[in-house]
Amino acid sequence: MKSFGKTDIGRKRSVNQDYVYFSDTPIGRLPNLYVVADGMGGHKAGDYASQFAVLGFQEYVKAFNNSNPITLIREAIRLVNEGIMEQAQEKVELRGMGTTFVCAVIMDSTMYVANIGDSRLYVLQEGTMKQITLDHSLVEELIRTGKLERNKVRNHPERNIITKALGVENEVEPDFFEVTLEPGAKILLCSDGLTNMVENEEIYEIMQEYDYDIETAVDVLIERANYYGGTDNIAAVIVDCR
Repeated sequence: MKSFGKTDIGRKRSVNQDYVYFSDTPIGRLPNLYVVADGMGGHKAGDYASQFAVLGFQEYVKAFNNSNPITLIREAIRLVNEGIMEQAQEKVELRGMGTTFVCAVIMDSTMYVANIGDSRLYVLQEGTMKQITLDHSLVEELIRTGKLERNKVRNHPERNIITKALGVENEVEPDFFEVTLEPGAKILLCSDGLTNMVENEEIYEIMQEYDYDIETAVDVLIERANYYGGTDNIAAVIVDCR
């Protein structure tokens, strides 16, 4: 198994509020760990929130003895959420900060995914690319209630409004997904700075074109998002399970 990831400030923002982490080796009781976080808040608050969430999550994971991935992830996210809220209360410049958070752990042929916000995880296997996570966003709620067609999301004026994030409420419950991975599967975790700029079909084509070169695939995905405008920070992590 091999992974690679990076972030990019994009073409419009002055601060990079995206943060990624990827490890193919054990982190505490977890055999591996892949994370993307997309911060929000003031000039410095968003980047602080995403970095605090990812680094804090790692530390909590290392401290736990529970080997159940869902229990471990849920508890680490709970503590990270508390930590972000405490920091925001103590420091005026951090008030209003929050962050999306999507993470994955692979155990044998099973992947455990947790998600809060609109950062996404996709699985590429058996010739298709499938979005596993569900966006916690206003437009996704409008789609689910039949008030908006999915093909109109990209140009919707409120497409960046999220309905759930770390650091916003005292209690937050992530969505959990359990996915069976087929031999040769690849995984993409990314922020909306990629998916708002590049269509899923093009993302899939790029990952197929650079099938065995995930470093170049990540670079090309970021370059393509910037080519289409780069209106937000961009984060991408690819995991090749072969």
